[in-house]
Amino acid sequence: MTDRPHLAVIGAGPAGLAATSAAAAHGIRVTLIDSAVEAGGQFYRQPATELHAHRPQALHHQWQTWERLRDGLRGHVKAGTVRHLTEHHIWFVERLTQKFAVHALLGPEQEDPATVHADAVLLATGGYEQVLPFPGWTLPGVLTAGGAQAMLKGTLTVPGRTAVVAGTGPLLLPVATGLAAAGVDIAALVESAAPGAFLRQTGTLAAHPAKLGEAALYTGQLLRRRTRTLYHHTVVEAHGTDRVEAVTVAALDAEGRVRPGTGRRIPCDTLAVSHGMLAHTDLAESLGCRLDGTHVRVDEEQRTDVPGVWAAGEATGIGGSALALAEGHIAGNSAAARLAGTEPDPGEWASAAKSRTRLRQFATALDQVYRPPAHWTEQVADDTVICRCEEVTAGAVREAAGELGAGDLRTVKLLTRAGMGWCQGRMCGPAVAGLAGCELTASRRPFARPVPLGVLARAGEESAQ
Repeated sequence: MTDRPHLAVIGAGPAGLAATSAAAAHGIRVTLIDSAVEAGGQFYRQPATELHAHRPQALHHQWQTWERLRDGLRGHVKAGTVRHLTEHHIWFVERLTQKFAVHALLGPEQEDPATVHADAVLLATGGYEQVLPFPGWTLPGVLTAGGAQAMLKGTLTVPGRTAVVAGTGPLLLPVATGLAAAGVDIAALVESAAPGAFLRQTGTLAAHPAKLGEAALYTGQLLRRRTRTLYHHTVVEAHGTDRVEAVTVAALDAEGRVRPGTGRRIPCDTLAVSHGMLAHTDLAESLGCRLDGTHVRVDEEQRTDVPGVWAAGEATGIGGSALALAEGHIAGNSAAARLAGTEPDPGEWASAAKSRTRLRQFATALDQVYRPPAHWTEQVADDTVICRCEEVTAGAVREAAGELGAGDLRTVKLLTRAGMGWCQGRMCGPAVAGLAGCELTASRRPFARPVPLGVLARAGEESAQ
């Protein structure tokens, strides 16, 4: 069995699960590696086993799709065609002469090393949320919309009793309805997109009735609860001492500026905020994969420009779970064929390719609709902390870009330390770029996460899995 070609799939979300099943079905030996305790990723995040959830399906839509993916993975694991490694936090993928070495840290402490050797690698690393700062955004009780959703799905708890869900993007609707169904009073849903932005994309959006039906379902649930929905509004400031106590929101004008005199204060103990998603590209960058802007470039087979490396899902462009499933299926089939030494047959994934085209068009239309306010930086006071790790303020970033002449993220980082902390600029990067007036570019890092020096010193000596 061990002489069969070996594919390492990194990430057990929709793309990784689809790729794993597709490759394993063709007789390829697959190791599925993920940092979580259970498969599913953020989209199919499951409550901890110890909670004994009676109806976890109530926290999800597309539950039948999840059951199919879960049962397929279990079947392959039982048959010995797939090995599923959980709680493996990957910090580096090394290119060797003929193979790849996937280096990980084990368990919640992330101190003990492990290495997986494979003939090829498929990156299904997903994405993470973008949050643009505003005065008060560091108060306890302010969290990302996805963080609130993960808390509900994974721990069956809610962040507070009264919440404002704000920002922009399709994630806001399911987060608001999920929290409301769990008993949270949604004081307001604040969306910065204007209704006219949806009308301008009517043709593309109308070609996806299932997606529109899903949005209508969420909207109907909020209407039945009489949730106040404010379109073309934005959060101006969060107020509070020990935690958030209220937020001020205001209307936007046609140019994306706050309209004077429209501010209103909404009491709440939770603010769930999101301004879209960014692709996780750390591992792809360290491997030398070419990027298109902030996501990994792939061909029609989901191959990167690095031989032996495929990518699928949000890492190749934010587009949702259905697109991730299609891309994962294509990538898994392509990798299996090429590892077996045969030319892939595009007919095997023709249906998935058709779905991929349509869903990418839909994602592009949503990108045009859900854009952060064009002039959001005008509401950020100089004393607002932008980089939480290094406590760098907006004033310091503006000084670096203005008086000191910094014209790119790296120079701002060198002058202010913004982005030098634990998150390595993942959280503050978009904000720093916006305030400095420079392009948001991917920052090549040698490692995807912090690594103990002892692990680095022994790199290459740990036993392979």
